Amino acid sequence: MYRNDGFRELERRECLELLATAPVGRIVHTRHALPAVLPVNFALDDDAAVLVRTSAASELARAVDGAVVALEADEVDAAAHSGWSVVVTGTAFVITDLAHRRRLAGKVPCSWVPWPEEVVIRIEPELITGRALAGGRSLYGL
Repeated sequence: MYRNDGFRELERRECLELLATAPVGRIVHTRHALPAVLPVNFALDDDAAVLVRTSAASELARAVDGAVVALEADEVDAAAHSGWSVVVTGTAFVITDLAHRRRLAGKVPCSWVPWPEEVVIRIEPELITGRALAGGRSLYGL
């Protein structure tokens, strides 16, 4: 980003605070060697890992286990030309350990489409980046 381009890079702490307020994000993974994007509701674990609940039989659960993925969440005010976007990039794992699943049970939001058998996907954060756009003028005018 260029100085005074209207964007501000967010620090990790700011990114996590904003992510905690977002009810929905988009998980980016690879499907048949092409990028795929799915909306998901999610939560953050104490160590900043992203937690997602989904069907055990879902394509998402099969596609992301052990793969590098990204989760993006944002909030935009189109009228004010302002908002923020945060991306968490890391390796995703389907949690199979029963004790770990029990520990996470109260932290992971219920899937908006409940299934008889669900799993928890955990994205280990390797990179957390974000930026905010402040409404108003930049160095280049409006």
